[in-house]
Amino acid sequence: QVQLVESGGGLVQAGGSLRLSCAASGHTFSNYAMGWFRQAPGKDREFVVSNNWSGGRPYYADSVKGRFSFSRDNAKNTVYLQMNSLKPEDTAVYYCAASAKSPGGRPILSYEVDYWGQGTQVTVSS
Repeated sequence: QVQLVESGGGLVQAGGSLRLSCAASGHTFSNYAMGWFRQAPGKDREFVVSNNWSGGRPYYADSVKGRFSFSRDNAKNTVYLQMNSLKPEDTAVYYCAASAKSPGGRPILSYEVDYWGQGTQVTVSS
């Protein structure tokens, strides 16, 4: 059974940092694009960042460029999202995503996601 398990969310003041983790199990994700999406209250789920498992540069949403950083540990089947200079508008539930359909070389589209994590809440206070 495929599982994506996020951790690392929480409450932080504006300007602070958090690091999210997503541990994948039950499948070999070597051919999957991995990424993060988020959903704020009353809004649609939106793309944050994604990257092919085999490498290549990550693609970031404009709203997080220069503040968020995607990384992975292939040996641990885990991806990370380092979030710095957090803003109140970053408040959302953050979801890890895995896609075998995404061709790579561009961001994952939400309908291409094969597996979602359960989500982790990030709250940024002003």
